[in-house]
Amino acid sequence: MTRAMSSRGEVAEREKTASRLLKSSANKFYDPDVDIDWGAPVDGDKYFVPPHRSTLYGTKLWDQLTEEQRVELTKHEFASVASNGLWFETLLMQMLLKSFYNTDPTQAHAQYMLTEVADECRHSTMFAKACERVGAPAYGPVPWLRQLAKILPLIAYGPAKYGAILIAEEILDRLQREMMSDEQIEPLVRMVNRIHVLEEARHVTFAREEVQRGMPKLGKLELLYQQLLISLVSLAIMNTLINPKVYAAVGIDPKEGRRAAARNPYWQETCRWAGERIMPFLDESGLIGRITKPIWRRANLLKR
Repeated sequence: MTRAMSSRGEVAEREKTASRLLKSSANKFYDPDVDIDWGAPVDGDKYFVPPHRSTLYGTKLWDQLTEEQRVELTKHEFASVASNGLWFETLLMQMLLKSFYNTDPTQAHAQYMLTEVADECRHSTMFAKACERVGAPAYGPVPWLRQLAKILPLIAYGPAKYGAILIAEEILDRLQREMMSDEQIEPLVRMVNRIHVLEEARHVTFAREEVQRGMPKLGKLELLYQQLLISLVSLAIMNTLINPKVYAAVGIDPKEGRRAAARNPYWQETCRWAGERIMPFLDESGLIGRITKPIWRRANLLKR
């Protein structure tokens, strides 16, 4: 098979996937303004994150908290994860629009990029409303990372770009799938998680195929760059999920809370559990390089 024939086949397969995802998007999508009852009362006795997924679960600090404080902590941890998801989706939209800018808009592949941006706009609005409704700040990332991350849409491309998208989406997906069916979790939070899980499934399919198409085209030096970029982005994502300011909501010094969480084997295991689906895919694709494994371990996505 000639290179031209191979290229035409790749384009045809990409268009086939995009057309299927466009049809799925048209048939099933959610509008948070319509599909979520934002006026429903929030039950202050229910958790917002399963207790065993709290960053402090199993620590002395957790043992010292009252049941009411534990619920309050999970509320703020939920708000931190949601607002950091919102922040990353803003970066994702910028990266997709940058790709769309250089793509033929008549292609189904390009049109699906716009459809995914539309999905992410709704999700970002949903996460913002959820933080407001539960009565917690939209913490987002720590200030220095918020500023540094502005360069990501400029330096991210190829498999690492889509791989980083997968890390953020699949980590959240694993956590949210558990929560959306857990009756001890606040119903509003369960509905937010359910909507996000159902719509992100299409985004995951799109990104996984882009990673697989892009990897064979990389030379040795470019592969090293892609491996290093995705490992550093993944470290930032995992370290910023929980803004240390959340601990102040239950009277814990943010620095003390962050240290306890970083050393907590239960939280480390939760991070690895959340990455169980995506890490084998990235490894098989070649995006987890030998020299970057220490970074992945520091992100708690590989065993130390």
